[in-house]
Amino acid sequence: MTGRHPMSGAAGARPEGTRQAAGMTPDTAPEPTSPRLLVLRALGLGDLLAGVPALRALRRAHPGHELVLAAPAELGPVAEATGAVDRLLPASAPGRGVPHTLDWSGPPPDVAVDLHGNGPPSHRLLMGLRPLKLLAFAHPDTPEIDGPPWYAEEHERDRWCRLLQSYGIDADPADVRLPRPGTVSPAPGAVVLHPGAGSPARCWPVERYAAVADGLRARGLRVVVTGGADEGDLVARLAKQAGLPDTDVFGGGLPFGRLSALVADAYAVISGDTGIAHLAVAHATRSVTLFGPVAPSRWGPPPGPRHRALWYGPEGDPHGRRPDPALLRITPDDVLRAVDDLPGIRHL
Repeated sequence: MTGRHPMSGAAGARPEGTRQAAGMTPDTAPEPTSPRLLVLRALGLGDLLAGVPALRALRRAHPGHELVLAAPAELGPVAEATGAVDRLLPASAPGRGVPHTLDWSGPPPDVAVDLHGNGPPSHRLLMGLRPLKLLAFAHPDTPEIDGPPWYAEEHERDRWCRLLQSYGIDADPADVRLPRPGTVSPAPGAVVLHPGAGSPARCWPVERYAAVADGLRARGLRVVVTGGADEGDLVARLAKQAGLPDTDVFGGGLPFGRLSALVADAYAVISGDTGIAHLAVAHATRSVTLFGPVAPSRWGPPPGPRHRALWYGPEGDPHGRRPDPALLRITPDDVLRAVDDLPGIRHL
């Protein structure tokens, strides 16, 4: 960690139950005396990884502050890996909503930064803490915030760096790399297939992933499948259709350290537009990402030969209950051709 305080489950003194619920050990340290900077980004893995450039920019701009990140408790190891965060303040809401409250204690934040959204709910949540300074995008319903305009079509990494730049903080959207994890990969050199995503609209059909697995194995490549804690059935169906042995199935939501090691040492990662695609970018692991209904111009990998974004468009409903038509235009042959075009891919 680059900060001065060990990661803990709170910003300042907090009830023991809250710390334990976040999976962190309570401590008896006194209230921090350094100024505190609170960042709100209570979203998912991919969102946090897309926000890494902004977090590191804030760390550099405020080296004497304790940087507190309000995010889901399970993202604590990810926050620590960024090297920018001192403390995690557990915060979440269903879907991509704004938490109703933040369990903040002690004096108001010296600086609060809204990296969550551009609307009144996140603005007012932070304003309710009475920070000395608030960095946020402008919105007509919160005219007291004199921030830059929000552009809906802007890439996520660029968006938050531009926010900080408007306040005189230098930020580099390309600053996305994570350090190599110390954990040993459970399947070094494998191609990782990840069929799940945050909504059905972004889930490519399992049978198509199975066809890709067949093509990759015909090329002499080992194939493994991963899935989140609530994607056990999806992973099991893919493993069965692809004929994968149990040793190549990693369902149930791998702990972050193990997942990070798996991705860092993978031959390539193939997935939809979801967190593991951002993790592949963070480790410079070759990747093929299947986009729909949201365009890669807003969430895609940075330019370069190691990452291929497949996209036919047009954009659709990101919360749809069925795979988006744009996503369904991508075929297994499209994916296999993209894999073949990745640098350093070998055929046996």
